Amino acid sequence: MKKNILMRTNFLVCLIIVAGFLGTAILSYRTNYSASLQSIEQVSDLTSEGIYYQMTSTFAKPVNVSLTMANDSLLRDFLSEEAGHLDDSDYTETLQGFLSGYRDKYGYDSVFLVSTATGRYYNFNGLDRVLTQGNPENDWYYSLLENGLDYSMNVDNDEVEGAQNEVTVFVNCQIKDHDGTVMGVVGVGLRIDNLQEMLLDYERDYGVGVYLIDEEGRIEISSRYSGYEQRSLFELRHYDARARQEVLGWRQEESPNRFWTSDLDGKPRSNYIVSRFLPELDWHLVVERDTAALVADLNRQMRLTVLIISVIVAGILVVITRVIRSFNRQIVALAQSIEQERRTIFEQATGQLFENIYELDITHNRAANEETERYFESLGAPAGTPFDKALQIIAQKQIKEEYREGYIGTFCPQNVIRAYESGEETLRYEFMITRDGLTYYWMRITARLVHLDSDNSLHMLTYRQNIEPEKQQEQRLQLLALTDEMTGLLTKSATQRRIEKLLYDRPGELFAFFIFDIDNFKQANDLFGHAFGDGVIKEFTQVIRSHFRSGDVLGRIGGDEFVAFLSIPEERFAADKVKALSRDLDRSYACGGKSWHISASIGVAFAPRDGRDFASLYQNADAALYQTKARGKNGFTLYESAH
Repeated sequence: MKKNILMRTNFLVCLIIVAGFLGTAILSYRTNYSASLQSIEQVSDLTSEGIYYQMTSTFAKPVNVSLTMANDSLLRDFLSEEAGHLDDSDYTETLQGFLSGYRDKYGYDSVFLVSTATGRYYNFNGLDRVLTQGNPENDWYYSLLENGLDYSMNVDNDEVEGAQNEVTVFVNCQIKDHDGTVMGVVGVGLRIDNLQEMLLDYERDYGVGVYLIDEEGRIEISSRYSGYEQRSLFELRHYDARARQEVLGWRQEESPNRFWTSDLDGKPRSNYIVSRFLPELDWHLVVERDTAALVADLNRQMRLTVLIISVIVAGILVVITRVIRSFNRQIVALAQSIEQERRTIFEQATGQLFENIYELDITHNRAANEETERYFESLGAPAGTPFDKALQIIAQKQIKEEYREGYIGTFCPQNVIRAYESGEETLRYEFMITRDGLTYYWMRITARLVHLDSDNSLHMLTYRQNIEPEKQQEQRLQLLALTDEMTGLLTKSATQRRIEKLLYDRPGELFAFFIFDIDNFKQANDLFGHAFGDGVIKEFTQVIRSHFRSGDVLGRIGGDEFVAFLSIPEERFAADKVKALSRDLDRSYACGGKSWHISASIGVAFAPRDGRDFASLYQNADAALYQTKARGKNGFTLYESAH
């Protein structure tokens, strides 16, 4: 009888324990799986963002340098004379020196020029080859001539002698004469091995796959492939048709497209993909994470848990009391271990990227843990203060005034709940914050919205990230895009936009449009080299700056061609200024024991009399400038005297 009771007791206890263990294991499995998926999404999103800004920064400068070369009036004039110098070695050496100067100055792996008239391909070594149509290696060149784009990018092997066919990213820009006719193609090349190493570092650090693909889905750059191999990402990774449409159909410049997809084997939620469009390159950035390794690891843990259960149950059948006590201790230890493991994974993945992480219980309008509660108290919010009130205290004490309304509006409980109900899972806001009340810096808060089934509540995890270096880099890139690197003056396009805006905002006001051209500047380069020529341009720029006010528009619109645009009280003011300028620009420049005489030809037009837009003023001032050249240079002409 006792034996039967013991057996029934053992059986009942074992049944309860087995059921409890299996339930705990399954719940732990699901919790770990859900948390891991969220971690995959967060890490993939952040990895995509980091690569996006690095690639934008990497390619901004070579694009600007290529465009500067393409707009160099000296190069255009020199290229127009090619037909008469096909067998002239001095002509080829001069052109070689021009390209070598850019290569040495900026450190690019390749600098080249192709003439549309002859198909001759020049580089820093001289004349390399002649391009012919029908050769697949030359398709990039003829495609650029046909598509009408100012510039394009392609990945190919560098055929130049000595380059050893290294795979290179080429930036190709059209050179056009004053009539808009394409005279040639000029550009620079960068080896992709450094880019591939950067992508490989991301893959190793975060367990993702990173690809840059073109509009056809071909891989341009990845850690293993380049555009030279012509490999399709969608064939390589066996993605379904939906994934192809999601990636190639997304063309929003800064906003990423995130989605889960299955592969051709039909496994659901097997890959998480983040795609971004890079308009400067006309490429798509794809960051993917395969969950196969995650599922395999969780399955191994599940099998190990089942094995442990079997051993424990066998022990219970021998000594039930000891087993029960031991079992209780193991339950506590296992739960703590699982929780610690989850926290460790999460902290390792995010701790290096963010300053602080706080958790809020949005449904109950309160802090969700002690760390968040202590943060509120450190800012003067008493213990137990509702989250919406604490949010206002934070905004008042830390957030710069013009960002407070947006900060509160983004993260107040009612708006968070409304955003979650509309399908949003991530909120983001960038603002300026202070620690000492005096110095502000840029901060980004990224909030993940998570619904907890345990108490049917909505929680918000906020990640605080210092983005001051990122903002400073954005400002540097914007300044680089608007200004000429050598002189600090505005670029041609920025000059035109600034002048058009002044004419639009202040119609009827009297303006003077100056155009300057350094006399015989090609002689300085030919005699003393491009480094000496750069010094002449810098000296010329300093003189021009000294004669104009800080609010006047000063721009470099060609290699040795400059523009000034300013408001004047009367035309006599401009006449006096151009007379003083012409006199001051008539000077000698010496450097390294070499000396060369500087002078300038100047033309002046007036708005609105001679034009109400940039094109008209430029045309008339240019006509006046050529009147100056016709009289022997080193002087000036007002447009009214050019009739």
